[in-house]
Amino acid sequence: MFTLVELLEELKAIATGDDPKKLARINTIFANRRAPAEYQVGRHFVAKLLGEEVDRQLSSLDPVARKDAIASAILVFPRGGAARVLRRVFHDPDSSVRTLARRTAGKLGFSEAAPPDVRYPKDHLGRFPTTGWAFGIFASTAKRKKAKAPARAGKLALPALASPDAVAKLVGVAEKDFAKLMRAGTGPGSGYVEFEIPKAKGGSRRIAAPRKQLRTVQRKILDEILGKVPVHDACHGFVTGRSTVTNAKPHEGAAIVIKLDLKDFFPTVHFRRVRGLFTQLGYSADIATLLAGLTTYRPKLPSGGVVWPGILPQGAPTSPAIANLTCRRLDNRLSKLAEKVGATYTRYADDLTFSFAKVPELRIGRFLWFVDAICQQEGFVERPDKRRILRAKHQQRITGIVVNNGIHVPRADRKRFRAILHNCKKHGVASQANGRTDFEAYLAGYAAYVHMVEPALGTAWVTEVARLLGEAHG
Repeated sequence: MFTLVELLEELKAIATGDDPKKLARINTIFANRRAPAEYQVGRHFVAKLLGEEVDRQLSSLDPVARKDAIASAILVFPRGGAARVLRRVFHDPDSSVRTLARRTAGKLGFSEAAPPDVRYPKDHLGRFPTTGWAFGIFASTAKRKKAKAPARAGKLALPALASPDAVAKLVGVAEKDFAKLMRAGTGPGSGYVEFEIPKAKGGSRRIAAPRKQLRTVQRKILDEILGKVPVHDACHGFVTGRSTVTNAKPHEGAAIVIKLDLKDFFPTVHFRRVRGLFTQLGYSADIATLLAGLTTYRPKLPSGGVVWPGILPQGAPTSPAIANLTCRRLDNRLSKLAEKVGATYTRYADDLTFSFAKVPELRIGRFLWFVDAICQQEGFVERPDKRRILRAKHQQRITGIVVNNGIHVPRADRKRFRAILHNCKKHGVASQANGRTDFEAYLAGYAAYVHMVEPALGTAWVTEVARLLGEAHG
């Protein structure tokens, strides 16, 4: 046992150190339920230091790391903090993580915060279940009240795939190569390579990019199957003919704009959900399983294990289309909710936007509770740190576009680019590159972007950039 001073010093050293097993070590310290009262002070002290680490481990692909985060929730965090941790893994794809989360929630005396799911019949006590992510994500034996037949491939003009050989002919590879393309990890012979790229606002993003042969296969699946299935009208990301402009324009001149962000958007869409999507498109269980295997990725863990179920890789050409189609019911439910309260809803990838033309009568907090509950039921978790409520007196920026009074590029961005063009005109294009090898492409690309948002200003800038680049090349 530690004295209070020794305990606090030990906890601080562990929590602020670089040990990847810090949560497991702290959990060991607090595992003794007969520890003296001083340990309650230690719990309160260290809980404030573990927020980022718990969040990191909850996002880990390793189920062991997620279990350590759950253990910290019940051993260290206060009840409210524990609830925020557990709600992210209450329906985890890994059955052992999911079971631990549910048992922990039961010990703390709370259940899932979601409205009753009336798609299922009442139980023996006359209650509707709060099914959460069960429907459409995990296999369920519950009988729906109104079963709907899946959309048939023929109705959507999709290729009829009766056997793996038909899939092989469609994607242009030999049937015997499927096992290699679906091999786990990034080792020799596997279908993927992994690397990280920096995020615009700090941190890094892990990319799992398919190698050439698998990329060709996925392109064929995208062109011949996924690209032919319509997405919801509220979806604007990665959709032909739609853009950040079409996503922002419905919210122009709103009294209130609410922006939300879904956490771990692509990894949340796992193999079972993708297989369910292909089944809904009319393909047999075997073909749906094969197509899901070709479009998901099973990373290898440092321990040597393999992530299961596989996840949607961020870097594959099929991932955006699969994510959008998986969100069709989410988009439909949120659109209906928005319509009911007089709001407008759009989604661009993992960015959700709601706007009210006039200040609503209902409480915004109550509205957001329903939004959050629907997201949970459809298998997604909102990032509370990314939530923004913007009134008309503030700059209302949606997917990088200001919508307060018309559609505009942010003023600061316009001033910066105007200054760059002025300096290029005065000192030459090369003087402003600052070592960037893609500087000329940046100039042309940004001018084209402004032309898309503000055609009048963009036309002048596109002409100016073309003249500057022409002079730079003689």
